[in-house]
Amino acid sequence: MTTTLYRPVGPQELALIEQSGWRKFPPRLPEQPIFYPVMNEDYAIQIARDWNVAASGSGFVTKFEVTTEYLKKFEVQNVGGHMHNELWVPAEEIEEFNDNIVGTIEVTKSFYPSNK
Repeated sequence: MTTTLYRPVGPQELALIEQSGWRKFPPRLPEQPIFYPVMNEDYAIQIARDWNVAASGSGFVTKFEVTTEYLKKFEVQNVGGHMHNELWVPAEEIEEFNDNIVGTIEVTKSFYPSNK
């Protein structure tokens, strides 16, 4: 059994995902102690459109499946309104997280300054 998760990313992170064959998220940078996949596409769209475009010129929503049993170790964190649910995966666990992705990571939405 799998759970669908989403991750808003900018162009640099997307390029690293593509380099992995669409199977892995890259290691976190030293200033990024947590990896934040989100629980619904609307929240991922909001971040990609409103934050990633402003920060890096484009934003992308990725969608992927993770084994449900593995995800039980993470508590869902609500960081705002009813749709703002995410998981907090410690940076040192990103490889284990990647090992529990089933299938490939796909891009469902792309945002650029002109389509905000």
